[in-house]
Amino acid sequence: MAAIPNKRPPSGRDKIRIEGLNLYYGPFHALKGVTLAVPERSITALIGPSGCGKSTLLRSVNRMNDLIQDCRITGRVLLDAEDVYGNMDVTRLRKRVGMVFQKPNPFPMNIYDNIAYGPRTHGVRSRLKLDELVERSLRSAALWEEVKDRLKKSAFSLSGGQQQRLCIARALAAGPEVLLMDEPTGALDPISTAKIEDLAEELKKNYTILIVTHNMQQAARISDWTAFFLLGELIEHKATEVLFSLPQDTRTGDYITGRFG
Repeated sequence: MAAIPNKRPPSGRDKIRIEGLNLYYGPFHALKGVTLAVPERSITALIGPSGCGKSTLLRSVNRMNDLIQDCRITGRVLLDAEDVYGNMDVTRLRKRVGMVFQKPNPFPMNIYDNIAYGPRTHGVRSRLKLDELVERSLRSAALWEEVKDRLKKSAFSLSGGQQQRLCIARALAAGPEVLLMDEPTGALDPISTAKIEDLAEELKKNYTILIVTHNMQQAARISDWTAFFLLGELIEHKATEVLFSLPQDTRTGDYITGRFG
C-alpha cells in the first residue's frame, strides 16, 4: 500500500518543511521521499517501530548525519524557507536548532558552567550577562528553583530527570528556534517523564519542537501533530487527535493499538 501523503497544516506558518527527502547509508535507503511540514510553536511527534527512520529524520534537520561516513542525502530540508543543505553555515544551523538526546549527557563540570559553556564559546564574556543567561535558561527548563543554591556543584550530583532538564537548559542557552528531542524521557522514571512533558508543553509557546517517542501515550498527551513512519516511509501525518482516533492507513491503526512494533 502506498504511503498517504501528509496534508499541510490548515493554519499557522511552517517553521520546518522537509521536501522529498531521501537518505542513504551506503546502499541502504533509510528515508524514502519524506515530505513533512512542521508548524512553528508546536510539538510534532515522530512515531514508529525501531529502525523506521524517526531519529534519522530528526538528525537530518540539524545535519548531524553529516558526521556519518557514506551518508548521502537528496531532497530539501527548509528552515524558515532556507535550505539547510544549501549554503547555510552548519555552526549557525546548530545554534538555531538545538538537540536533546535520550540519555542525559551533562558535561563533566558544575551546573553553572554546563549552561555557560556554549555562550562562552560564542564570545560572551561578561559575568553579568552569563549570570542572567544561566538563570533564564534554568528557569525556562523549570530547574532554577531546584538548583539555584548549588550552581557550583557537579552536574552529576543531579538526578536523572534533573540532568535531562539541565541538558534542555543548556540547549536553550544557545538561543535556538527549534528543539529536536530524541526520546528525551526514554531513560527516566514516570515522575521525571511527567516533568519533561509539562516542560515541553510550556516551551512550545516560544519554540518549535520535533520529538521522537516510542510512547504512544506521550505522543497523544503532548503533541499537536503526529507523523507515523514505517521502513523509512512517512505513512501518515495528521493532527494528533485525528491520527489517534481516525487513522486512515490500517498500518497506523495497527501500530498505535499495539498490534505490532
